[in-house]
Amino acid sequence: MRGPKFVLPYHATSASTATFVTALVFNAVVFAAEIAAFTILRPWFRAIYEPRTYVPQPSKRVESLGKSLFLWPIGVFKADYRDIIRTNGLDAYFFVRFLRMMTKILLPIWFFSWAILMPVDSVKTRVGNADGLDRFTFGNIEPTKQKRYAAHLILVYFFTVWILYNIRNEMKAFVLKRQQFLVSPAHAKTTQANTLLVTGIPAKYLSTEALYNTFNDLPGGVKKVWINRNLKELPDIYDRRLAACNKLESAETTLLKTAAKLRLAAIKKAKKSGNVADLEAAQSLDVVPVPRDQRPQHRLGWIPFVGEKVDTIDWCRSEIKICTELLAEGRAIIMNDGLGVRDRSDDPIDRDSVEGEIDEGSPVKGQKKKEGHKSYPPINSAFITFNNQIAAHLAQQSLTHHEPYRMSAKYIEVAPDDVIWSNLSMNPYERKIRIAISWAATAGLIIFWAIPVAFVGVVSNVYGLCVSTPWLAWLCKLPKVVVGIIAGILPPVLLAVLMMLLPIVLRLFARFEGIPKRNGLELSLMTRFFIFQVVHSFFVVTLSSGIVKALPALINNPTSVPSLLAHNLPGASTFFLTYIVLQGLSVVAAGFLQIVPLIIYYVKLFILGSTPRSIHGIKFGLGSVDWGTTFPSVTLLVVITLGYSIISPIINGLACATFFGFYVVYKYLFLWVYDQPSTSETGGLFFPKAIQHVFVGLYVQQVCLAALFFLARNENRNPSAVPEGALMVVLIVITAGFHIIINNSYGPLLKALPLSIKDRTWSDQPVGEPVPSADKKNQVSVLEKAEDGTSSQPLQSQSEEDYGFAHPAVSRPQRTVWLPKDALGLAEEEERACKDAGVDASYENADMNENGKVNISGGPPNEE
Repeated sequence: MRGPKFVLPYHATSASTATFVTALVFNAVVFAAEIAAFTILRPWFRAIYEPRTYVPQPSKRVESLGKSLFLWPIGVFKADYRDIIRTNGLDAYFFVRFLRMMTKILLPIWFFSWAILMPVDSVKTRVGNADGLDRFTFGNIEPTKQKRYAAHLILVYFFTVWILYNIRNEMKAFVLKRQQFLVSPAHAKTTQANTLLVTGIPAKYLSTEALYNTFNDLPGGVKKVWINRNLKELPDIYDRRLAACNKLESAETTLLKTAAKLRLAAIKKAKKSGNVADLEAAQSLDVVPVPRDQRPQHRLGWIPFVGEKVDTIDWCRSEIKICTELLAEGRAIIMNDGLGVRDRSDDPIDRDSVEGEIDEGSPVKGQKKKEGHKSYPPINSAFITFNNQIAAHLAQQSLTHHEPYRMSAKYIEVAPDDVIWSNLSMNPYERKIRIAISWAATAGLIIFWAIPVAFVGVVSNVYGLCVSTPWLAWLCKLPKVVVGIIAGILPPVLLAVLMMLLPIVLRLFARFEGIPKRNGLELSLMTRFFIFQVVHSFFVVTLSSGIVKALPALINNPTSVPSLLAHNLPGASTFFLTYIVLQGLSVVAAGFLQIVPLIIYYVKLFILGSTPRSIHGIKFGLGSVDWGTTFPSVTLLVVITLGYSIISPIINGLACATFFGFYVVYKYLFLWVYDQPSTSETGGLFFPKAIQHVFVGLYVQQVCLAALFFLARNENRNPSAVPEGALMVVLIVITAGFHIIINNSYGPLLKALPLSIKDRTWSDQPVGEPVPSADKKNQVSVLEKAEDGTSSQPLQSQSEEDYGFAHPAVSRPQRTVWLPKDALGLAEEEERACKDAGVDASYENADMNENGKVNISGGPPNEE
């Protein structure tokens, strides 16, 4: 489930009551059918509906909902949503909490708006031919009864105060919960929690000693300094080796399957011949030699069917060995250039001697670059790991350098797997320019996105094109089936493709601006995507729907623009009522049923489940959500609901039910199904952004209502609600003031930890214990240095946490080639052949039966 679906604005018109009722009935039927299917399927497909009961590590598992068909709703409802912190972290927890908050906010709004506003809008008042749902809108109040606007004014004040009260409480709870999470032992002792990423470092400070000097005065001092480098060809070589490992795994598995099939064929042939001796020989055959022409082969080069044909297994082994040697050569250079990763936790240094070594012009301080000597110079960024957690947070908030923009971009809570390595070398001034270009491109995309969507709309009206455009008349001469496909099937497909491409393009814009963390991309995407959604899926729909409805009267009587817009703009709410119903019924039920993941799971197992690693990825790789698109799709519903909560109060009940449905389904998904990667965890930073989106909804509501008050006319066509409009302006000012206070008071507390809780933060050294003396030598933490000065492979027993912030190309060993153990013993021979060729391989936790089917009993070898 990827969140609520997109609104398709360019096909939206002011829906009729009949359309709404039809949508309600249809979506209710779909809801009932999908929930019934989920109820029946859930006990039988544990891998889809309850994978968190057995896949994650034991500390993150949950209890099963049981085998009973009808008791699962009780289990989901009673489950504590706060347990999501343990299973999926703060980002997932605060997403579910946001849904819970909106349900709580809308519940009294639903009650009071239906009890007060719906009678006010509909009883003994009617404007024009308003009927059905249009009777319950702001525009149905007659010009002679506009004193009723007082009810709208009073309730919008009441609702706003209620919403602001909840926002304050939730922000207070957010700060407290985030701080508790950051200082919790499980998180605080990780490298991620104690490391600072600094970018824009001047050349003078690009040495271990200089950075150590700069930051070591902070509590506990510096533990490690990881200076990033221009690794040139090494990342590509590392990727080459990884691709060769994947190819080798596939080829080896294919070879074992071929051997199994040859043995089965030999047995079948012996059975047919009736020769007992041949049958016994075939059945007792331990190793079946695979003919050379039946071994896996492929052609070199990028052009299909062209290039030299090679034996895939031999080529992959050679490729892996060559890449490993190239990586070892580069690692040795890095090891011996005096700028290695240094562990300074046990090694105080003489500051005076260090300062004397700094040479501003040299990328490696105190050393001169040899002519013709290959090197990997440092780039202007570094990771600094501290002994005390609070030191990292203090460093992030400190003014580090005396020149503009130098060392000003600092990031905490950076996980090694979350780093975008290509964005670490950007000049500070270059990044400022890229930010401006990125947002300009985003604004242009939002403005001009209407062009491709309009083209899709034109394609859908192919019959009109034939009539209005003579040179396209040939389209109507095509067979009816072809024309039907062009008009009926092609437009929705094209529109769906456009909507799929949009987040990808916006992510590229965010990446272009130089954001160094992947979760930072999602935070940026959340803002960009929300702006797009509000502009295209709310404002365009509202204005186009209301104006289209009022267009005939506007042409006949242009002077009636204000009154007609005041009456017809609320009419656009019926489309959004239909949209809310779709979200609350069909989308919620689809979140439970998970029909697409169910189908894809078994299709993948059948088509892609060939190697042990691919089977492990399919069976044990749990789904997750992309916050950059999921959160904006939900906050769009908030904007729609708040925008129409007074104008069309019927939306409040539907929205409250929808948010409650979202709360229940996402609580289920994050407790029993999804697994958000801990490396992409932001500690809930999407939540305060979502609160900003709630303020957008309040401003939309208040501005629209103020405009409607000012546009209101009495029976004499004179302004009739100016005082109400003025009071709405006052409410806008109050809301803006409260918004500023919330941002100013809680803004500084959102990311970094304060000194007042420093005693609760993690420290690598006991409190009050002095730093050990300098008897121990500096240690190179990831690459081991051999006596002859060359670098050896990192130990395979190391975890990702042990590698720290060393780039994978200079730290990770060759990934073990994972083979399935077969009944013929061929896998053992292949494992020995791989190791003889310098390739690490293992058949641990995987086996292949006599029919060539691969099964796994655990995770990949040498991987935690």
